[in-house]
Amino acid sequence: MWTTVGEISKSILYGVSESAKSKGEYKLLRITDIKNNAVDWNTVPYTDYDEHKANAYIISDGDILFARTGATVGKSYLVKGLQDKAIYASYLIRVQTFNEILPEYVKYFFESGFYWEQIQRDSIGIGQPNVNGTTLSQLALSIPPINEQHRIVNELGSWLNIIDIIDNGKAELQIAIKRVKSKILDLAIHGKLVPQDPNDEPASELLKRINPKAEITCDNLQYGKLPKGWCETTLGNTIVIKSGDAIKVRDNRIGKYPIYGGNGITGYNESYNVDGINIIIGRVGFYCGSVHYVNNKIWVTDNAFVTKIMGNVYTPKFLYYLLQQYDLKQYSNSTAQPVISGKTVYPINVMLPPLSEQYRIVARIEELFAQLDKIESSLQA
Repeated sequence: MWTTVGEISKSILYGVSESAKSKGEYKLLRITDIKNNAVDWNTVPYTDYDEHKANAYIISDGDILFARTGATVGKSYLVKGLQDKAIYASYLIRVQTFNEILPEYVKYFFESGFYWEQIQRDSIGIGQPNVNGTTLSQLALSIPPINEQHRIVNELGSWLNIIDIIDNGKAELQIAIKRVKSKILDLAIHGKLVPQDPNDEPASELLKRINPKAEITCDNLQYGKLPKGWCETTLGNTIVIKSGDAIKVRDNRIGKYPIYGGNGITGYNESYNVDGINIIIGRVGFYCGSVHYVNNKIWVTDNAFVTKIMGNVYTPKFLYYLLQQYDLKQYSNSTAQPVISGKTVYPINVMLPPLSEQYRIVARIEELFAQLDKIESSLQA
């Protein structure tokens, strides 16, 4: 039968206007304590409300609390497993149903599209929308017999549990995909992703030709036995980093060219100072050490580095993946404003594969990443 929230409720009552305290006789549940249909009671404050008045506001399992104002207006919370004596604050309305009405059924109604259509239609106020007790009591809903309520609640509960399992599985799979990508890069920079080709020119020969003064190691040091044709050197022997150019705030407006700072793209500019394929490294701030591969015209600020590869000893894409895996932020200073510089970056020991193998490694990385990205995209469908 069709009825209203008011007709199925023995009580619809506003909460109390009380200040939160660190200690008190009762927990004081506020609108801000309810998040994603749950309450962390360990973080809910206390109050010393008059115990002679408090009885009317003590909440119990089966009560439904309704947010009557603000950005969360219309959100509701079904009290379950309550272990503390608690009352509720004035921005909440408590709904207590008659015994013949399952509160779980009403809670599911409060999640329905039909319910939200009525809330959006009947809420008042522009800057601060609200729904009062009278409006709440007049909301229409359909109530089946009690046995049917039980069946609906059980059926919905089963399906929602399955959905939760799927959602949790998606989240775990997304985490696993990130870990797999990191492992792929780890294998790549240690010569374990593609087989070595004895016909490739050794990396040491290429580096000597480009930078005769470079310090080169072809035997095991911190990386153990090096793959055939690989060598170990430092970033300072293979790249040069240079800060970009300062930009005035008024120039950081809508324009044609992306502006790269310490945290990737920070705006757009009417002009550019870098063109083509480049590796951009965040120089300063929380995201210092972040690495970006770009292949277009951009403006790089003085909060980021442009990376120049000496004599093409690295392919840009391989260097990009290499630097990602090295986590350059760990080499920043320990001040409140993290900064990396040539002084901290150049001494870093790195692996250098033969140039031909770098191309094979990049191709394999991107083949595997494409498969993982396809799986990740299917999770969003």
